[in-house]
Amino acid sequence: MTTYEVSAVATVVGGHKHVLDDYQGGVQSIIRLHGSFPLETLQGIEDFSHLEVIWRFHLAHPEDVVLHARSPRGNPQWPATGTFVHRNHRRPNQLAISKPRLLDVDGRDLLVTDLDAVDGTPLIDVMPYFEQMGPRGPFRQPAWTGEMLDPYYWADASKRPVEGEVR
Repeated sequence: MTTYEVSAVATVVGGHKHVLDDYQGGVQSIIRLHGSFPLETLQGIEDFSHLEVIWRFHLAHPEDVVLHARSPRGNPQWPATGTFVHRNHRRPNQLAISKPRLLDVDGRDLLVTDLDAVDGTPLIDVMPYFEQMGPRGPFRQPAWTGEMLDPYYWADASKRPVEGEVR
């Protein structure tokens, strides 16, 4: 296999403190561009409402990778699906993509909300979201994805039940 070496361009500051499956919404965090990049590398980004962020599951371990079909979140009601059908840290390169909403820009700090990475997460890349670069043609996905993610994944984090409470 070909390997590539990449360096983080930014780090998540604040926001989520713990890895959680759900209740990702409404949490503000800062994407802090590393000081080695000139400020002009962000020039014009304030004109966009959303970003695309590629990040590393930095709290995961190589032994977390699973290269076989399994039911999402271990729920046997959902079909066993392959590694490349899941969007979690059990993927070979342990990378993720998020599309947070950009609220403000202050120097190297991008204030965002709805970023499902935790404090300290290294970001491999940050770019504006272009609507024209989004999905083209009809969109489809299996029903289990909605069952797994709706309505809780982007639910307001302040409404997360206390440990042990039933939702």
